[in-house]
Amino acid sequence: MEKLFSQDVANQIKDIFKGMVNPITIKLYVDGNCDTCQETTQLLTETAELSDKINLDVIELADAGDDLVTYGIERTPAFIFLDDKGAYRGVKFNGIPAGHEINSFISAIMEMSGVEFKFSDKVLERIAKINKPVDIKVFVTLSCPHCPGAVQTAHRLAMLNSNVKGEMIEAQTFYDLSTKYNVSGVPKIVINDKIELLGNQPVEEFLKKIESL
Repeated sequence: MEKLFSQDVANQIKDIFKGMVNPITIKLYVDGNCDTCQETTQLLTETAELSDKINLDVIELADAGDDLVTYGIERTPAFIFLDDKGAYRGVKFNGIPAGHEINSFISAIMEMSGVEFKFSDKVLERIAKINKPVDIKVFVTLSCPHCPGAVQTAHRLAMLNSNVKGEMIEAQTFYDLSTKYNVSGVPKIVINDKIELLGNQPVEEFLKKIESL
């Protein structure tokens, strides 16, 4: 099988992964009726081979058991991250993280491992005060250069506050969801199924909408 990563790209990613702090686990859910599950499995497998701190579990949906509820798995391919203590911190991808989304994928790996990302003290205080369930869906296409930034913000909010869940949804793979949420441009951000933002908005704009709930 031909590799998805060229040797040059694999070497670049491997160098980035040298900065990982702690081990992480990626749990990927697939099934036989999924058009992109095989390619997603290959991409994640090639990624995990680039660092001994990445553990990949590939799970057939029929064997997922309690994970379906625990991690809110509703479609395939989907994958979630566990930190070095085995804790789920609300970070999820629905669809293959290819194209520009390789950037949000690599960021999630690094940050889940313990690499710090920079938010101001004021922003961190506002994130810490979120005291209600917040579900952030970010619809993307793989050709969109602005989408990874929105995905990264949603995931960072989730990592910093256990009340928040952030998920990437690849709009073309999950066309039914794109239709349901009237996705006509990306990145489209949907918060708690009722507040919408369009474009790669700054974290302050996310927080403004969350605080208005």
